[in-house]
Amino acid sequence: MSLINNLKKKLAGTKSSFLGKIAEAVKLRGKVDEELMEQIEEILLRCDTGVEMTDLIMETLREKIRMNKITDPEEVQRVLQEIMEEILLKDYDEAINPFENIDTKPYVIVFVGVNGVGKTTSIGKLAHKFIQQGKKVMIIAADTFRAAAIEQLAIWSERAGATLIKSQPNADPAAVVYDGIASALAKDYDVVLIDTAGRQHTRENLMKELSKIDRTIKKLIPEAPHQVLLVVDATTGQNAISQATNFSKAIPLTGIVLAKYDGTAKGGIIFNLKHNLNLPVLFIGVGETLEDLEPFDIRTFIEAFFTTTEENEQSA
Repeated sequence: MSLINNLKKKLAGTKSSFLGKIAEAVKLRGKVDEELMEQIEEILLRCDTGVEMTDLIMETLREKIRMNKITDPEEVQRVLQEIMEEILLKDYDEAINPFENIDTKPYVIVFVGVNGVGKTTSIGKLAHKFIQQGKKVMIIAADTFRAAAIEQLAIWSERAGATLIKSQPNADPAAVVYDGIASALAKDYDVVLIDTAGRQHTRENLMKELSKIDRTIKKLIPEAPHQVLLVVDATTGQNAISQATNFSKAIPLTGIVLAKYDGTAKGGIIFNLKHNLNLPVLFIGVGETLEDLEPFDIRTFIEAFFTTTEENEQSA
């Protein structure tokens, strides 16, 4: 199965929840009027597209309807999808994936995010991808505040085939990170993935701990961490904006992992993130297995997300 067809399958739930609601509104209304516009606007807002982005989409949609004298509701849906595609593709840089052709050893990636967003599973899935590329991968369990977090990370590390560095619960997270990176340098690891405590971004003492981890990494590798990824739960994605703002004060963020995107009714969060954060979505989580973390290539995503059910069946 091709990457695009595979992604179509995995995004089916999200697509039907998001675009399906719009298609249903178009079909039921049967004509182009202000009530249809209000229904589309409400769907966009409920799907976490965000107020500012929804206003931009609706303003553009109304202008295109007026300019092109559109009276067919299905044409409205086509134009709407066209507008949303253009938004995602604006300023799109088709540069090489930053996780390919890594020439720095060890390449250090720190994961941050609040509890329950899918951080641990995302680390396991990314470790699996690197190991499939033939890389030697270490995972450092720097979330020492919860024994359950260490146990869960141990399970995912074993599944992926990565080495796990851990300590006793309540140990100093920065000390665990120091020992892990020192070992990675000595034993020639290619990639180091660091789990951090699932902290509320408003907890000042925990955010200071994150800054301490950042300083500790730089003692051993001054140019690291090479990536700092904020993991966001797509089903509650509206909070991502404030999370990113606060986390970036403790440690500079480089990208987003959007977990639990498959099946969510909040598909509009992709557009919200695009509008509000100067951070790329680098991966989307689309399932529970090791394989279910997809690099977020916008063109591939657009083709998978905006393909109709009929077109999908024809390409199967």
